[in-house]
Amino acid sequence: MFNEFPDQKIVDQLRKSYPSGTRVVLEKMEDPYTLLKPGDGGKVLYVDDAGSIHVQWDRGSSLAVIYGVDMIRKQ
Repeated sequence: MFNEFPDQKIVDQLRKSYPSGTRVVLEKMEDPYTLLKPGDGGKVLYVDDAGSIHVQWDRGSSLAVIYGVDMIRKQ
């Protein structure tokens, strides 16, 4: 389990790399309860202070991508 938050420099870089509206594709998610699968797409809503990238997924859910645990790429 990941227990460390990224520092402010990393959060700022994530916000620069993934501004609101950026299209992303899920590569890996550690959440055993989600219906999301690798290859699912979505649109970034925002990056929070913990570096989590909140995404409105095309499947209808809005679930955050956790920094250091889950993986996405730009579409």
